[in-house]
Amino acid sequence: MSIEVLGISGSPVKKSNTDRLVQTILAATGRETEFVKLSRINVRPCFACKQCVPDNICKVKDVFQALAEKIKTARALVIGAYPPYGQIDGFTKALLERFWSFRHRTNLLKGKLCATVLTGVDPKAMDAITAALAAEIRDYERMELVGQLSVQGNLPCLTCGEGDSCEMSGLKVMYGPDARTSDYPYARVEDQAKVWEEAQRIGRLIGERLNGPDSA
Repeated sequence: MSIEVLGISGSPVKKSNTDRLVQTILAATGRETEFVKLSRINVRPCFACKQCVPDNICKVKDVFQALAEKIKTARALVIGAYPPYGQIDGFTKALLERFWSFRHRTNLLKGKLCATVLTGVDPKAMDAITAALAAEIRDYERMELVGQLSVQGNLPCLTCGEGDSCEMSGLKVMYGPDARTSDYPYARVEDQAKVWEEAQRIGRLIGERLNGPDSA
């Protein structure tokens, strides 16, 4: 069977909250799926060379060409990201830049179902990036946005070993000079019931939407 739903995570953390939530959506679709972790492959940013204009095929020499074929043939995408420094992560940003190769003359992604997952700790940054992702998906790529999830993540300072004593600790920037790592237990997506339930609902919705007359 061909892949119907492709899940992509920009989180570099092994088995991260982002990964697990994307995989939960995939599982709930009940369709043939595949999961790709961008930090394990080489997808470079767009070089703006415009060599993709004649044929919608990016000419940058990396593994994007193979991934692009999966993106084009999949009937739905689930894209997961996180916001270091208040901006979308570099892995996901590079991927979205390369989507430009799909847009010349005709849009190869038009009408494809898409859901997004964003894991982070700064609500303002999360809101801004979620809105930017929605604009990318709907306005630029002209895909159909079926759902967006925002997930409580974890500061790296909680587990780096120096979070309590480091003068540059993000823990103290966010929660005050007296904040201690012991005050903020690790946040697992499985413990965020509403988010977990919404992920399963979005996955089921994608599966239902793919049960059209042309479904395999």
